[in-house]
Amino acid sequence: MSHFRAKKLDISCFINIRVIRDHTKRKVFAEHETERQALRYIIRNTTLPQRTRAQAQLELSQMHAYTRPTQIRNRCIEGGKGRGVLGDFRMARYPFRMNALAGNLPGVKKASW
Repeated sequence: MSHFRAKKLDISCFINIRVIRDHTKRKVFAEHETERQALRYIIRNTTLPQRTRAQAQLELSQMHAYTRPTQIRNRCIEGGKGRGVLGDFRMARYPFRMNALAGNLPGVKKASW
């Protein structure tokens, strides 16, 4: 959502709109994480009155989708791909292979056995 995005965003470091959107989702999730955890604690606490728990559940369901952790997706830092991304290097398979063969990734070498 554009209303979450910063007014002055340096887009030179982003590959495409999907990467910008993922960056926005990560920021919004980090801002609202404590609020979501508090609401989830209230919902799970069976010692509280049912009305309070239901109200917390309603508030949680009305929060924006970008506040959910399932909205965040690992993306390639070179091409912005969302599939086949190696989490440790934040790269897709092919760019990882090219960088590893070129020697740009320290500690990575071609396997031989």
